[in-house]
Amino acid sequence: MPSKRKIDVNIRWMIRRDMPEVMAIENSSFEFPWNEEQFIKVLRERAVIGLVAEYDERIVGQMIYEIHRAKLHIHNFAVHECFRRASVGSQLVTKLTAKLTAQQRKSIYLHARETNLAALLFFKALGFRAVSVLRGFYTDTTEDAYLMQLKYRDWQRL
Repeated sequence: MPSKRKIDVNIRWMIRRDMPEVMAIENSSFEFPWNEEQFIKVLRERAVIGLVAEYDERIVGQMIYEIHRAKLHIHNFAVHECFRRASVGSQLVTKLTAKLTAQQRKSIYLHARETNLAALLFFKALGFRAVSVLRGFYTDTTEDAYLMQLKYRDWQRL
């Protein structure tokens, strides 16, 4: 395990054989994790991409996002608990921000649970802003979600 310093990861497309490690990260990261069936269902959608971050031949982070005409939407994002604060998450987000342009895809959106303070602070530090509160957003609880957004012009200023 690395110390809490920056590590460089290899980011690549998620493949089927990654699922055991992805599921382990998912299950240890969330109170209400996605199950494998949910991952597979979403990844079968036409415009959905899954990425994994690898370090020392093991998966240490993952992100699932959807490409829309004018925006990118992060559906799922998690970093292995032993690799948090080592810039794995920021490298995944940087990979995604490279797809933003002033002409076409101008923003990235995501939903974050109101109680997920770590995620809210992480994305805020990367320039995301809470643009609205979605009341009773989750079906597994009555919890609200924050709709967070990063605009191309704001990313360029960072």
